[in-house]
Amino acid sequence: MKALATSPAARGLEDDAAVIEFGDETLVLTHDTMIEGVHTLAGQDPADVAWKLVAVNLSDLAAKGAKPVGVLISHMLGDDDHRFVTGLHEVLETYEVPLLGGDTVRGEGERVWGCTAIGRATHRPVPSRSGAIAGNAVYLSGRIGYAMLGLEALREDTDDDDTAYRRPLPQLELGQTLAPHVTAMMDVSDGLLLDASRIARASDVSIDFDSALLASLAPEGRLDDAIRWGDDYVLLCTGPVGLDDEFEVTRIGEVRAAGEHGVLLDNEPPQGDLGYTH
Repeated sequence: MKALATSPAARGLEDDAAVIEFGDETLVLTHDTMIEGVHTLAGQDPADVAWKLVAVNLSDLAAKGAKPVGVLISHMLGDDDHRFVTGLHEVLETYEVPLLGGDTVRGEGERVWGCTAIGRATHRPVPSRSGAIAGNAVYLSGRIGYAMLGLEALREDTDDDDTAYRRPLPQLELGQTLAPHVTAMMDVSDGLLLDASRIARASDVSIDFDSALLASLAPEGRLDDAIRWGDDYVLLCTGPVGLDDEFEVTRIGEVRAAGEHGVLLDNEPPQGDLGYTH
């Protein structure tokens, strides 16, 4: 696939979105697909599916500092389609995003949904994964590991809070505020360590996390799981020291010159898998 993506707008398929210069504007486009039983639980409320489908795409726009222009939705028909429409209305109304079009289909097997989100860049150059510089600090814009707890609550049918898994909250305004100040930025979808390794690879640097700083953002006793699990949809960014004094981010590490390992935890390579791979 990467060999076909020769347009500069594709950014070598190494980023969260495509970036297209269009007259005096810069458009940001992203697309995600969700599969029942993979990205959602089988039988999960379609209203939550619709919310998450849109939210994860808006999170990609947030990582580019983009303001949403609209979305196109692909929906596979099934039971309780009215619940999907309810959830879609809720998320579009919450973030004031228009529905521009899409498609509905009917088929057999696990249901599949898709969303294309279109945004307008609010700052140029549009943040990428490739701008991190040795000496930068590393920041996170929220908690990690709580979507993991939410999924566990749904699977085990407990009364624990499952909202973080069912209805993530894209940080659009914060992404737009951060865009002029960061050197690299992306959202955390596949696990903090794995996503940080993508910034490290694109920027040709190493990223060293401080576990003591990370512990304040993760569920007690679950840091090792939280940094690998994903589905958090908070912003991971690099930039000058002191951004945490100005913006709602927490410093969690530092950028170093490229070494043998792209990601370190307390100056040591993490053991095991870094996160979720498709």
